[in-house]
Amino acid sequence: MKTGLVLEGGGMRGLFTAGVMDVLMEHGIRFDGIVGVSAGATFGCNYKSRQPGRVLRYNIRFKDEPRYMGLRSLLRTGDLVGAEFSYHTMPNELDVLDRDTFLRDPTEFHVVCTDAETGQPVYHRIDDMDDVEADWIRASASMPIVSRPVSLDGRLLLDGGISDSIPLRYFEGLGFLRNVVVLTQPKGFYKQRTKLMPLFHLFMRRYPAIIRAMSRRHLMYNDELSYLEEQEQKGHIVIVYPQDTLPIGRTEQDETKMRRVYAMGRLKAEEMLPTVQTFLNL
Repeated sequence: MKTGLVLEGGGMRGLFTAGVMDVLMEHGIRFDGIVGVSAGATFGCNYKSRQPGRVLRYNIRFKDEPRYMGLRSLLRTGDLVGAEFSYHTMPNELDVLDRDTFLRDPTEFHVVCTDAETGQPVYHRIDDMDDVEADWIRASASMPIVSRPVSLDGRLLLDGGISDSIPLRYFEGLGFLRNVVVLTQPKGFYKQRTKLMPLFHLFMRRYPAIIRAMSRRHLMYNDELSYLEEQEQKGHIVIVYPQDTLPIGRTEQDETKMRRVYAMGRLKAEEMLPTVQTFLNL
């Protein structure tokens, strides 16, 4: 039975996920496949390249770099997260992602994007981290309003969390039937309808399908939470989630908060390590 690791997004809340992943990697826990959404994709690729510590390291190193993430990048390029620096310059030259290991590692790595013209999820398997595949990860994490759609395979793509925030059903459909799911919201969290709909109507009017998807995103997300609960009760999945709401904003780059959220992920993973090992028959 194939095992999977399912990683939701959440921007800088994904540092919790990074802490979880690093503990799992340090204990030699491998999966047959990984699927990441948004920050789950940008950070999750480091599992396949086997680079614990890299996510926290580069986020702290480049937190004040205007080409990385922030208002200056948004005003200059149209992307809050600088596309060229973050997905090409940094991983190829400054804090290098181990492409050779990524290529050799047998773990399947999948990302989720959203088609800006239909509002439907688009799934893509990445086997090699070249410049084109890096843009699939960029697309998965391209938050609407503060990112330009990414053109790939004849589609305009945006953040996968718009259409499939926790893609457990997708992975089960591929035959990954024993999954560890890492969430970035605490147990009992349920999403409310976004209060930013006026901004979506203003800035995303070229993409009415995205407006519609965002207006019902809370329904999709909460349905996925209900499905997770059912699968957990059946013993098909293990869920790793923070004990409390993570003390960091989606785009916040305060070093103290980043380290704290990462440490919370490590602590939770260490606490759940015996459960995960038993679940995976390790």
